[in-house]
Amino acid sequence: MARPSLLLMTAAASALAIVANASTIASEATQNNAPKTRLGSSIEQDIAERDAAAARRKRGLDLREQATKAAQARLQADLEARQKEAEMASAAGAAGPAEPPEAQFDELARIYQAMKPKAAAMVFEQLDMEVQMKVAQRMRERSTAMIMAAMSPKGAAALSMALARKSARAAAVAAPVSPKPQRQTAAR
Repeated sequence: MARPSLLLMTAAASALAIVANASTIASEATQNNAPKTRLGSSIEQDIAERDAAAARRKRGLDLREQATKAAQARLQADLEARQKEAEMASAAGAAGPAEPPEAQFDELARIYQAMKPKAAAMVFEQLDMEVQMKVAQRMRERSTAMIMAAMSPKGAAALSMALARKSARAAAVAAPVSPKPQRQTAAR
């Protein structure tokens, strides 16, 4: 028997390679054109749904992250603004009060006059007697009377007594300034 030549063996190997490549290409073509089974379709549908759900979750997380960053920026800006206000207030406080104490009582008097008498009386009775007196002195008489009418009898009496004492002190302080008119009124 004769031995096959090297050229013959190379040609045979090439032929086998061509046949193998052709069969691979043919099998891929038949797989792509093959009808999908229900199982294959179901798997592909599940994968697509899972991908869509993952994309929605990612979008939701991105939106939350943006909202969180925006809220954090707003809070930081608010904090800085409040710190600046506090610094300005402390600087103004060191220089002097923002408004004189008497102006505070004027403002309270306006507030209580604007309220309904019953509601004002409930709050008014809770105040310190000194504050009640200063506010009542700055209010119109009609408003003071309506609030005192709505107060408890004990609270109204205490305020009346305090106001009377204050008026008596004011009259006593004013009396030494003009002693002659008092003597003349006393002589008549």
